[in-house]
Amino acid sequence: MNNKKVKIALLGASGNMGAYLFSCLAKEEFVSELQILNHDPKGTRKIIRKNRKYSEKFIVIDGSIAEIDKVREVIRGVDYVLNLAAAIPPESDKYPNHAIEANEVGPKILVQAIEEVKDNQPKLIHISTMGIYGDRGQGHLFGEVGDPLLISPFDLYALTKMRGEFTILESDVKYWTVIRQTAMFYDEMLSRNKNDGLMFHTCVNSPLEWSTGSMSALLIRNIIKKDIDGDLNFDNFWKHCFNLGGGEANRITGYETVCYGFKCIGAQLFDMFEPNYVSLRNFHGVWFSDGQKLEELFHYQGETVEDFWNAFNKKHWYFGIAKILPKKWLKAMAIKPILDDSNAPMYWYKHKDEARMLAYFNGSNIFESLPKSWKDYNILALGKDCNGNAFDYEYTKHNPTRINHYFDIDKDRKLLDINDLRNVAEAHGGKLISSTFKTGDIFAKVEWENSDGERFIACPHTVLYCGHWLNISYKEHAWDFDRLSKKDKIYAQIWYDQHDKNEDRFYYFDQDFNAHYKNI
Repeated sequence: MNNKKVKIALLGASGNMGAYLFSCLAKEEFVSELQILNHDPKGTRKIIRKNRKYSEKFIVIDGSIAEIDKVREVIRGVDYVLNLAAAIPPESDKYPNHAIEANEVGPKILVQAIEEVKDNQPKLIHISTMGIYGDRGQGHLFGEVGDPLLISPFDLYALTKMRGEFTILESDVKYWTVIRQTAMFYDEMLSRNKNDGLMFHTCVNSPLEWSTGSMSALLIRNIIKKDIDGDLNFDNFWKHCFNLGGGEANRITGYETVCYGFKCIGAQLFDMFEPNYVSLRNFHGVWFSDGQKLEELFHYQGETVEDFWNAFNKKHWYFGIAKILPKKWLKAMAIKPILDDSNAPMYWYKHKDEARMLAYFNGSNIFESLPKSWKDYNILALGKDCNGNAFDYEYTKHNPTRINHYFDIDKDRKLLDINDLRNVAEAHGGKLISSTFKTGDIFAKVEWENSDGERFIACPHTVLYCGHWLNISYKEHAWDFDRLSKKDKIYAQIWYDQHDKNEDRFYYFDQDFNAHYKNI
C-alpha cells in the first residue's frame, strides 16, 4: 500500500462543487494539508464548521484568485492545485466583473504562479464548463471534446470560462488537465436560484447530462489517489481535456429537469409555467458522446438523477407541505413575481430589450406567437420533435451522433499530420500559416489564420482536440456567429440547428454590460 501524503491547494472551496470536494478530501488519510483561498468568508466558515474534526489539515489564506501574491502563497509547497474558482449564473449575470475576475483573469494569474515554480511544480486540475459548447438543438444533442465552442450570446459566464480554459491549454504548466463540468445537482440549488429569472433560461428541449456534487468530488478524489499510487498514465490523462458527465441514465432535457424540481411540491412544469415563460434557445446544454472516458479511468459515476431527487426530497421533506396548496396559488405566489426579475424573458419583453429577445427567441414577434397552451408545444421528451413530428426520444438518448470535425478525431494522436491541421483550418474558412509541422507534435506552437485574416498562435491540441478557434469572443464581449457560420463549415453544422441562415446579427455588451445588437 502507498502511504504517501500530499498537500493540496483548493481554489473555489466554498462553491457548489468545491464544498463537496472539500468535504471529500478532508477525511482522506492521503491528504496532509488542504490550503484554501478564502474569497468567501461566510462560505469558508460554513465548510470548515462542517468538517471541523479535520481542522488540523486546513490552512486558510484570505484573498482572491486574481491576486498574484495570494495565489503564490496558496500554491506554495503543494502537490496539486485544484481550480474550481468561478463566478456562475446568476452571479455572473448580475455582477459581470466578478465573472471576468474569477473565470478569465484568475486562470492567467494561476498559470503565472505555477509556471514560476521551477522545482516540484504542482499538478493542475482545472474545472471548465460544458457551457462553452453553447446551446444544442435537435440536430446535434450530443457533443464531445473537439466540437466547436459556440458561446451563446450574452452568456458572459461561458465566454469568460472559455477564455480561462484557453489560457490553461496554451500554458507552459508541466502537468495539467482540463475537465469540462456538466450541469450539476447540489443540495442548495433550489434555495439559491428560486428568486432569479435564470430559472426561465433553461429551454424545454435543451439536452442536459447531469452530474451531482458528490459524483464530481469523487472523480477528483479518485484522480489524485490514482496518481499518488502511480497508476495514472501521463499519455492518457495529463495534458488532456475531458467532459465530466453523469452517463446515459442522467441524460434528460430541460422539461424533465424542471419537472423534477417541481415534483417536491407536488407540481410539474405545466402547473407552474406558461409556454412564454421559458426561452426558446440560447441556453447551454449538451449530452456527451465521450463522457465514458473519465468513467472508464476513475469509476465515479453511480448516482442517478432519480437517486439525487429521492435523497433531496427525503432531506428537505418540508417542501412537501406545499402539496396541499392549490397549484394556481403556488404559481401566483412563487413563480409570477419572478417574471419581473431583470434576468427573466418576460422582463426583457416588457422593457423592449430586443437584443435579448432576438438572442433567446429570434425576436419579440416570435415570442408573441408562442403557443398559449402546452398541448400545442413540441416537447422532445414527450415524443414530438421541433416540427411536431413523432420523435423517438429514448432511442436518441442512447445513440450518440457526431459532427464532422474535418479530420479523424479518433486516430492515434501521434499520427496527426500537417494535412489534418490544414483541413481543419480550411473548414473554419481560414488557413494554416505554419509551413512545417512534426507529425504527432500536438503541443507545438503553430500559426493559424481565421476567416477574417487574423493570425494567432495555438497548439494543434487546443484547436483540433479542444475546439478552440479565434473569433471576436476571445477578445471582446461580443458574438458574431451568424456571420462567421456562413463561411465556417464546422460552426455551421451546429449553429444552424438553432438559427436561421438569414439571421445576420452581431451581439455585444457595451462598457456597462448592457445588451445590444446590430444587423450586419
